[in-house]
Order: sequence, then C-alpha cells, then structure tokens
Amino acid sequence: MILQIQPRSLFLVVFLLVAAKASEAAGTIAPGSTLDASNENQATWSSPSSTFSLGFISTGLPNSFIAAISYSGGVPIWTAGSTPVDSAASLQFLPSGALRLVNGDGNTVWDSGTAGKGVSSASLEDTGKLSLLRNDTVVWSSFDNPTDTVVPSQNFTTGKVLRSGLYSFRLISSGNLTLSWNDSVVYFTQGLNSSYDVNMTSPSLGIQNIGILSIFDSNLSGGGIMAYSNDYAENRDTLRYLKLGGDGNLRILSSDRGSGTEIARWAAVEDQCEVFGYCGNMGICSYNDTDPICGCPSQNFELVDPKDGRKGCKRKVETVNCPGNPTMLDMENTQFLTYPPETESQIFFVGISACRSNCLVNPSCDASTSLSDGTGLCYFKTPGFISGYQSPALPSSSYIKVCSPVDPNPSPNAQLSGKGGGWRMHPWVVAVVVIGTILGLVALEGSLWWWCCRNSPKFGVLSAHYALLEYASGAPVQFTYKELQRSTKGFKEKLGTGGFGAVYKGILTNRTVAAVKQLEGIEQGEKQFRMEVATISSTHHLNLVRLIGFCSEGRHRLLVYEFMKNGSLDHFLFVSEGQSEKILNWEYRFNIALGTARGMTYLHEECRDCIVHCDIKPENILLDENYAAKVSDFGLAKLINPKDHRYRTLTSVRGTRGYLAPEWLANLPITSKSDVYGYGMVLLEIVSGRRNFEVSAETRRQKFCVWAYEEFEKGNIKAILDRRLDDQEVDMEQVVRAIKVSFWCIQEQPSHRPMMSKVVQMLEGITEIERPPAPKGLTEGSINGSSMNVSSNISAFSTTAASAPALSSSSSFQAAGVSLYASGKNVERASSSLLQSYPEGQSQV
Repeated sequence: MILQIQPRSLFLVVFLLVAAKASEAAGTIAPGSTLDASNENQATWSSPSSTFSLGFISTGLPNSFIAAISYSGGVPIWTAGSTPVDSAASLQFLPSGALRLVNGDGNTVWDSGTAGKGVSSASLEDTGKLSLLRNDTVVWSSFDNPTDTVVPSQNFTTGKVLRSGLYSFRLISSGNLTLSWNDSVVYFTQGLNSSYDVNMTSPSLGIQNIGILSIFDSNLSGGGIMAYSNDYAENRDTLRYLKLGGDGNLRILSSDRGSGTEIARWAAVEDQCEVFGYCGNMGICSYNDTDPICGCPSQNFELVDPKDGRKGCKRKVETVNCPGNPTMLDMENTQFLTYPPETESQIFFVGISACRSNCLVNPSCDASTSLSDGTGLCYFKTPGFISGYQSPALPSSSYIKVCSPVDPNPSPNAQLSGKGGGWRMHPWVVAVVVIGTILGLVALEGSLWWWCCRNSPKFGVLSAHYALLEYASGAPVQFTYKELQRSTKGFKEKLGTGGFGAVYKGILTNRTVAAVKQLEGIEQGEKQFRMEVATISSTHHLNLVRLIGFCSEGRHRLLVYEFMKNGSLDHFLFVSEGQSEKILNWEYRFNIALGTARGMTYLHEECRDCIVHCDIKPENILLDENYAAKVSDFGLAKLINPKDHRYRTLTSVRGTRGYLAPEWLANLPITSKSDVYGYGMVLLEIVSGRRNFEVSAETRRQKFCVWAYEEFEKGNIKAILDRRLDDQEVDMEQVVRAIKVSFWCIQEQPSHRPMMSKVVQMLEGITEIERPPAPKGLTEGSINGSSMNVSSNISAFSTTAASAPALSSSSSFQAAGVSLYASGKNVERASSSLLQSYPEGQSQV
C-alpha cells in the first residue's frame, strides 16, 4: 500500500521536525540525556549561541574531573558539587526530573533534588543559567543555587552563599558584603560608602558585563555601586564576573571569549595575607617580590604537608609534652590575625612585655599579638586555629608558645663535635667571639682611617663612598627631619611647587643631589604612610622618577627623589620667543613622548598592582641631563585620605584644566584610561608647543585641541606643528603618528581610548593607526580657571553620561556618591560643590 501524504500534512511534519531541531539547538535538554566524563569527544549541552556549555572539565590532575557550566574557552562559572569525580563518572538527567552526578563507583556525588516535582525538560541559556522546568515554570536553576561565581544577569540575594573550600561569601541584610572562614570568622565586610544614607530591606547584588558591581534595594534609587573592574567598559566580547577563589579572596574576573583564561580586575581584600587562614593553622603569610608565600613561625614547627605550605604548620613537640615549662617564641613585625567574634573577648590594654608574659602563664592562651602603634592593644589567641601575617611594615610583635629551646634560625655551624670524647661549643660562645672580633676590626679600621685621612682632601670622597652603602640596597632610606633640613640648607632653594607641596634641592650625605618634596595635607597614620612609600619605592622603571627615601616624623612627611637636572617638560614647551635655546627639537620631543608612554605602560600594565597617576601633565614629566623623560608624582594619590589609603573623597581631589578626562565630571569610574586621556593632551602639546586649552584668533576662539582636529581633517599638519620647528629637520611621519595617537587618546568614551602599551606600539610604528574620529568629550576644558575641584553633580554634564555605550543601568551613576576601583584600589567619591577654582598651576589628585 502506498501511503499518500497531503502537502499540508507534509508541511506540518517538516515544521515539527524543524521546530524540534530548533528546540534542541536552543539549549533544551530532554530527560534521559547523559554526559560521560570518559568521552572527551562527546558533545556538551550548550546554550543557543554556544556561549556557555555544560560538561566535564579536567582539573589538571590525573583521572580528575568536575561537571561544570563553563564560558566559551572552558572557564567554569558553576559546578555540580564540590568534589572532583573520576573518568567513569556521568551527569544524568533522569526521567524522574532529577539532575544527578554519579561517580565511577556508583555513588551519587550531587543531586538537584527535583525528582518527582514534574520536571519535564532542562535548558541552558546564553546568560549561563541552567534551569529545570515544569512546562514553563522554573523548578530549579543554577542562578538560585550558586557555587562560587556570580555572572551578569544573576541576582544574588541575602539567602544565597558562594563557597570555595572553607571560605564563604554572603550578602547580609544590611547590604554589606562579607567574607568568612569556616562560617565563623568574618575577615572582610564592606558596605556602601557614607553618601548612601539608606536602610535596606531586601538587598541584592548584581554585576554588569561592563564590570560594575552594584547593590540594589527597593529603598535605594538606581542602585548603589560597590566596585568597578579596572578594565571597565573595554572589550565588549569579554565576560566579567564575581568569583570567590580558593584563597579566600573575592574578585571581579574577566575572560575573553574563547581564551580560556581569567584575569583579576578587582579584589575585595587588597592584601592577600590579611585573608584569615590563608596559610593554614599556625602558618605565617609573607611576601616575596610579588606573591604571598607561606611558612612556619620558626624551626620549632614543621609543615603539615611539605608540598603545600598553605596547609599550615604543627609544633615538632606539643607544649603539653614539653620536658620543661614552655616558653614564648618572639616574632617581630608579625601579627596573628584577630577578627570578630574573637576581638570581643580577647582584647586587652597592656604593655608589650605584659602581653607576652600574661599569655605564657595563661593556660587558655596559645599565642598573643601586641600592637606597637601606641595603643597598647594586646590580642590573645586561644588554642584552636591561628593565622599569622609577617611584614616589615607591620607595627606589631607576636608571641607563640613553644618548647625550649627556641630555635628561630638554626645554623649548621652552631655545633661542633669531635670523634673522641667529643665536645660542644655553645651558640652563645660562638656569637660572643664573632661579634667581638667584628667590633674590634671595625674599631681598628675606623681609628686607622681617621688618623691617616682626617687631613686628606680625599676624606670627603671616602665619606661619601661609605654613606653610599646606605642607599645601595634599593630600599627607601628613612631620613630624619633634621637631616633633610640640613641637606636643603633649611629648605632654601625651591625647585617648584606641585600639587602635594613644594620641592627643594638638597645634597645628601653621600653627595647625591636630590629633590626633597614637603608633602602637604597628608594626614595618614605612620603605618599606612610607610606602606605606600614602600609601594612607590618598589616601582622601578627607566622612565619613572626614582624614590630614594622618606621622612615621617610627627606631622612632617617628606619624600626624597632623584634630582632631574633639566626640570619639567613645561619649561621647554611653553617658552617665550626670546628663549630659543630652550626649544626642544623634534627628535627630543618624540623620544620624550615615547619615554612617557613607556613609563605609564609600566604603571598601568606591568606593576603588580595597576597605578593610576590621575594627574598626567607636562609639569609632572621631568627631564634628566640627557632630556630623557621620567614621570613623577605617581602613587601619591593614595596618600590623600587620612582614614584609609584605599579611599579618597572628591572634595579633596583637584585636577588641572585641560588634562581631566570627561569621566571626572560625569561621576564615572576613574581608571587607567583616564590617564590615557591626560597623556593624549600632553602629546598634542609636545607636537604643538601650545597649551591645549588656549584660545586665540588663530584658533577661531576655539580650544586649541578642537581647532587642531579641524586642521588635521583638512590635512594641514604643519599648522598643528610647533612653528618654532619650521627651520629644523622634522620627521613628518612621526608627527602624523603622534597627532593621530593624541586624538585617539582623548576620545570621550574610555573604551575607545587605547591602552598605553598600544600607544607605544602606535608611536613606534609597529601598529597601524586608523583615522581617529572627532573627540567630543572636551567638556571640562571649557570651564574657567586653571584648576578645579571636580564635582559629583552629574546633572550639569548629563550629555556626557548619557552617551556612554551600553550602560544598562545608567541611572545607577546618578547616585550622590560613587565607590569605585582605580589602580587596584577603591576610590570613594562624595558629593561636592560644582566647581571651585584654585590658583594657577596648582593641581592635586
């Protein structure tokens, strides 16, 4: 019999087949589907555009896998269970409606708990959300059951928890973000800044794909911004998400589509060693050049796992088994981390010696920490879990019970033995002999040197060589105020006045000429000031001014820099007609532009933490004796606020007219792209020899940078170039490249500006430069006065904010204050009056 199918029926069959295929392609998963870990070539369950997929990912260990939803390239954003499985495991979507992960031994590792609830299908969306559905009703979803990650479009509320090992992250009812160890010790908590005066009822947390982390609540209009990623609003084909790492830190990470790599863009805990338990029980966290490392308090301890220092330490002999009475191991610049609820019952106000001795005689005290900051605070640690942090910048001493003898630094030569009856030389005998010999030799050499050389004209030279040893280590030298007063002859010869204070010429004891900056308005505590100085001094680059040392005595805060013989760039760019000897030729100018770009590239992309300068201008570009450019005053923006070096308020921020990026005025995040804007303005000034905000009849009463783009569009490059270079040899190809780069750098939208490494490549001719569009965001240059206080009043500049691309929650920017992340640091900006002018040449950020 021949089956005849009517055309209409045939069409219906084809339609149903196509619909079924479309449903399958749209990320729908049918009950009875199974994924096997052993089948590496098996197709995963994918979202409609294959942006996300559900399948097995290798952990990197032999025969070890996790079942996870991963972003394109293999970055996991949700996992089924926290336990890895073997290659015989399978992920099963059972006909009962349960999604189940079964190990190779048949044991269930994880189950969705949806059996018998009418689940008829599952779907994986392009947002990364996995849902188990009863018809169109969501019975269970991965967004409602997060593991360690929050992605855009995911709503994280107070009832949800992110977990990674012993660490957990929560949003509490007050709207604060909290990080906890073992669900007991809260080592991090942060809420909205004080400009948000609101009582929250049902807060939720969300992250936008452009890199904004925000709190939302019915009582909070437009949401409150918690943090920004430092690649805010850059590449659109990038996923930015919030993740709790196994090291206990909460970060905003970014992953380019298909790359399979993650890059940290913001961290809740800036100092990793402040994460409780990072180095395990009795472990001590410290730093090598860049990374945190874990060790034990002394040789009285040993690692629990020699292959993994993060698993902590244990005493070689427990104190209960001591042959005699236990004693205290003294550790300088060390702190045992004490967070709530411990601080409520284990804090005392006693002296250093009492903090040590009281713990020794107290059976319920295992260790103690005494703060050497004048507060007299002493923290006791009861037997249990002890987490330590050691750093030269910590003003604290800690003590922990050990069995005698204390063995902090064993020396293989400390004991000498003979094969006969044998004998033992005590360590104190060796120490006395060695120290006595050294002191005797030093005294003898000093006496001979003084006797023979005191009348020699070379005496001063020798003295300088000896003094040089103090600076040879590369660490910042601590000067006394009297030393710097003497070296500057009572601060007599002023080199100039910058945004942070006056700079004086000085001659140090080793005959080195230096620039001594007297900081003004810096009210930070001793500890924070020293930490920031240590950060600045560790930043070394050929195109950065080197910090030699500092002074911190009472209210006196001074920084000592290497001396730049030729002063700042503005003295050579903006000179009168009669000072032709100070006019730089084009070769010098181009090398200065390139050197400045390289120095800024180092600050933005090559340091351990990104440093945003915030005040790039010719006055902050210094020239050495060879006219090589060196960027100065970097890192000083962190010294502004007296309460916390991570924050500064907008009322204390002053910028210089002509160099401020539009986002300063629109209350948008200040990132490294804000420095790129300032550099673009400086680059145009290097080419033209004129201030970018100058207006004249020649520029048709327009700002020079606006007029310059119009001339560039006409192809009139010579009109832009400094007319004082007309009779000199100029590489016009370099000039055109520099002009194009400058216009790219001063684009209104930060995402349209290149990174500084790209700027270097464009200037060097390595990368082809497209024709730049007309810069539009030149709002701040139209304001009178050479300096200004930047306002958080966004309404006056609403056109700038409105033109930002793809801001799904633009209203969130209109909050009275914004907490943002810049240079790896949070920057809190509060409301201020719209504008406030300052005297000519003054700028401070």
